[in-house]
Amino acid sequence: MQSSPQPSEAMTAAPRSPGRLLTAAFVVLMLALAALFALLGTWQLERLGDKEALLAAVATRSSAAPVPFPPAQSWPQLDPAAEEYRPVRLAGRYRPEATVLVFTGLSDPQGSFGGPGYWVMTPFRLEEGGTVFVNRGFVPEDRAAEFADGQGAAAGPQVLEGIMRRSETVGSFTPAATSGSRREWLRNVERLAAQVDPGLAPVAPLFVDLPAGAANSLPQGGETVMTFSNRHLEYAVTWFGFALITPVMLVAWLWRQRRRGAAPGKDALAEIPRNN
Repeated sequence: MQSSPQPSEAMTAAPRSPGRLLTAAFVVLMLALAALFALLGTWQLERLGDKEALLAAVATRSSAAPVPFPPAQSWPQLDPAAEEYRPVRLAGRYRPEATVLVFTGLSDPQGSFGGPGYWVMTPFRLEEGGTVFVNRGFVPEDRAAEFADGQGAAAGPQVLEGIMRRSETVGSFTPAATSGSRREWLRNVERLAAQVDPGLAPVAPLFVDLPAGAANSLPQGGETVMTFSNRHLEYAVTWFGFALITPVMLVAWLWRQRRRGAAPGKDALAEIPRNN
């Protein structure tokens, strides 16, 4: 008669405990998270360097003396990011009948007017050719009709000084403009150009913000924002903190698991009767 397997043999033949596999998977996951957090912290430090370089460049660029606006023949090669916030001088004439109003909400105005309203974007035809959209400033929503056709734009040849701005990006949720309405949702040069006479082409890839005028006057210029959020160091410290805490939590968890696994053995030893 064949003998039954001994308990030790059965235990040897048993598959590896699922608990050990889960523990190993959890350890791998926690170590992967720690590495990911460290990478995110490093990435934020790199972004911090880029942001500080941008702030220095903008400060240097915006404090320079005005230069002539780039000629139309150079616009295809122009890098808007490298030109933004540069003070410029323009000579030409307004085309007030082609003014486009761009909806905005001015939450922190530099002048007397704020809240919901519009940017008054009026095309400015340069003497040497080409058109630049000029942001003459902000008007409150209840005063928009007064400026819808470019009222207040100076007639005849003009020399303007302002700050070059990059065209705003169209997002996935940006509403489409109503054709022919000359009302827009953002200061995107291509969309603005589509609202006006094609004879004004070519249109510059940047627009110009005008400085503030007389107190309480409209449109209200001088609303260019040149402050940038720079919390990358804070974010980097947070991610590196997570990278340090994660392995500490893992070690504490493993220690608890080990103690919990050893406890039954100690209890069993305590129950063995001892001979006096």
